[in-house]
Amino acid sequence: MTRWVFILALALWAGAIARDGLDRWVDATVLPPLQVAVSTELRDRNGHLLRAYTVADGRWRLPVTVEEVDPTYLQMLIRYEDKRFDHHNGVDPLAMTRAIGQALWNGKVVSGGSTLTMQVARLLEDGSTGRWSGKLRQIRVALALERHLNKDEILALYLNRAPFGGNIEGVRAASYAYFDRPPRRLTPAQAALLVALPQSPETRRPDRAPDTATAARDMVLQRLHSDGLLDDATVTAAMRDPVRPTRHILPAFAPHLADRAVTERPDSNRHDLTLHLPLQVALERLAADAVAGRSDGVQIAMIVADHQNGHMLASVGSAAYSADAGGGFIDLTQAVRSPGSTLKPLIYGLGFDRGLIHPETLIADRATDFDGYAPQNFDGLYRGELRVRTALQHSLNIPAVAITQALGPHHLLAGLRHAGADPQVPGGAPGLAVALGGVGVTLEDLVRLYAAIGNGGTAVDLRWYDDATPGFAPRSVINRAAAWHIADILLDAPRPPNVQGTGIAFKTGTSYGHRDAWALGFDGRHVVGVWMGRPDGTPVPGAFGGDLAAPVLFDAFARIKPQVDQISPPPHETLMLPTAQLPRHLQQFGAAEVATNTPRIAFPPDGAVLEDGLLTLKVRDGRAPYVWLANGQPVARTHRTQVDIDAPGVGFSSLTVIDADGQSARAQVTLR
Repeated sequence: MTRWVFILALALWAGAIARDGLDRWVDATVLPPLQVAVSTELRDRNGHLLRAYTVADGRWRLPVTVEEVDPTYLQMLIRYEDKRFDHHNGVDPLAMTRAIGQALWNGKVVSGGSTLTMQVARLLEDGSTGRWSGKLRQIRVALALERHLNKDEILALYLNRAPFGGNIEGVRAASYAYFDRPPRRLTPAQAALLVALPQSPETRRPDRAPDTATAARDMVLQRLHSDGLLDDATVTAAMRDPVRPTRHILPAFAPHLADRAVTERPDSNRHDLTLHLPLQVALERLAADAVAGRSDGVQIAMIVADHQNGHMLASVGSAAYSADAGGGFIDLTQAVRSPGSTLKPLIYGLGFDRGLIHPETLIADRATDFDGYAPQNFDGLYRGELRVRTALQHSLNIPAVAITQALGPHHLLAGLRHAGADPQVPGGAPGLAVALGGVGVTLEDLVRLYAAIGNGGTAVDLRWYDDATPGFAPRSVINRAAAWHIADILLDAPRPPNVQGTGIAFKTGTSYGHRDAWALGFDGRHVVGVWMGRPDGTPVPGAFGGDLAAPVLFDAFARIKPQVDQISPPPHETLMLPTAQLPRHLQQFGAAEVATNTPRIAFPPDGAVLEDGLLTLKVRDGRAPYVWLANGQPVARTHRTQVDIDAPGVGFSSLTVIDADGQSARAQVTLR
């Protein structure tokens, strides 16, 4: 049993008398690899662990630095395992002499005399501790390590490689697995248990042998008390703390977004995201509560972002990340769905931006046939003439389609794309049905749109990496005044029954067949999006955005902060007038006019600011055929009163129409 002790003593003695030979022997040491595969992990904006993945062999090995570990644990570890760690060169002669003497006196090994550096050497090579050859190798590697690394680097190797039972390696993984907390927040009782575990990680596992783990922990506490590191009160309280026979699942928050991030940057072991862990946890619980007890298979997805800087603060892909009939593994923030009425704020915003309407403009809500397309309001009723403000607040369909016709549906899609969305159009050619949800978008697309409105009409580069290169330069979706008008209108939108919350501009939507229930909203800083429905896209009878998703939206805002951020006051250029004082063309939308023999350009109006791309031209009165000129060049000849042309290019343009009698009309527009 003591053979290795005598040989070791002989080796040390020989080394002492042959210093040069020892130096050459140590310097010739080939060190084992110091790097090892570590778990890929994702942290929130404050460095808190969101989610981690095991390494290829199935082990949890979370990287940790000395600074990330509780100082009391480090003191306990060094005092218990290697009290002269800061002073020896890898081998502690006093500890080794003690071990040799105890072995000679007892006829067996009582204490090993290993330093922390020697233990690191064994961990790096996964070597034996019982055979003299293995011990000698550890001594050699330990001496070499001390010549290549400083003490903190050696300690960090131990903290990352020490075994703690099962597939857990390193103090950080152990702290999460056994105590569900990071290692910087250990109690004395927890720290003592983690000191004791690596000596016999399988027999002392608290989840399998809590009594053995308790005895080992208490032994550490008593030794440190005898050494004067811990006082009576600390030891007494620590020994009363029960060792619980549990093993926690390591954090797995924002799992869907984590999967996306790892896919996007597969070579990174650490991903620092913009998410806020407390908010993420709160919204995951809210999502689970929102669908709990339902028997109709409804799922949920939510996103919260800061619309001033584009940082995503929380992302919930489903109510539970699990393989079940509820589609838990599907990231429903990315599912392409019909948006229902949630595009109406963009429709009205574009109308404000281009001088077609004002919140106080009167608009007709009556049965209308739009060249074969005859939509109805959701309740089948018509309200006659009313203000644009009221039409949007009550989400009426006819006015929204009428404005879309005046804009041109392709301009609505252009607005979506400028916000950063990627709308999917069935058949590829947009029609007026896009106004009421006849287009495919994702929850993330809609959050981008509402973020732009909340951000004064400027698109927001929604992202979850703070260091990510912006996806696009800031660009205008609608002007500041138009964005403020939309916010002002939606602030007073009717709340669902029993829903509290002021200062939040919001819009709900329900897709055709009750397949999707939506709620989008923003305050002066944050934007929130909620989708609810079935993962397979089948109808949910009786599901409405206002009843199903809106209450969750307001609950989400309540979890962001106690008070909402106020929406900014109107910009100086905002036109704040009652209907009667508006310019004549803004007093009533689409009012019938007395026909004359002179042609007039109905769209675009003079002075309009339009998006570059396909341009819709409309003429009233005059006599067909009509010839259209752009900057003096013929671009179209038609017998119809409406025609689409390719826009002449960014900047100022002059549009002219000439009828069959040679009479003309002109409009100056700006293309951007």
